[in-house]
Amino acid sequence: MQQFLEFFGNHPGLFIALGVVVALLIANEVHGNLTGGKRLTVSEAVRLINDRDPIILDVRTPADFKKGHLLRARNAPLTKFDEHLGPIAKDKDKPVLVYCALGSNAVTAAERLRKLGFAEVYPLRGGLNAWLGANLPVTTK
Repeated sequence: MQQFLEFFGNHPGLFIALGVVVALLIANEVHGNLTGGKRLTVSEAVRLINDRDPIILDVRTPADFKKGHLLRARNAPLTKFDEHLGPIAKDKDKPVLVYCALGSNAVTAAERLRKLGFAEVYPLRGGLNAWLGANLPVTTK
């Protein structure tokens, strides 16, 4: 404990920086939960897919979609998002899983879907990168 106090006394700037980083991480999580609703982890998304058969929307570019996407996913690029909503507009009571590469664009798409009246919209936390990081399958078909 004495060494810790001595280190703290010699390097207060490092502890201030650590406090700022922790505060920013917490603020980011709180902001995401307040604006984007509940973001699903990969395991929660798998459970949703297996139990409730959601609509799955990939908001990445068509080129990225062709390289690999979740099974049964529909491509609805964020730049032309509203044009791709026609086929799913009648299923507003069905849950929707939205993902992108990292997760930030999925939150934006989820907000737009909620404004259009979709009842349950869940962005995938970490996006396709988190999905692949969990060694889950993707398809190119």
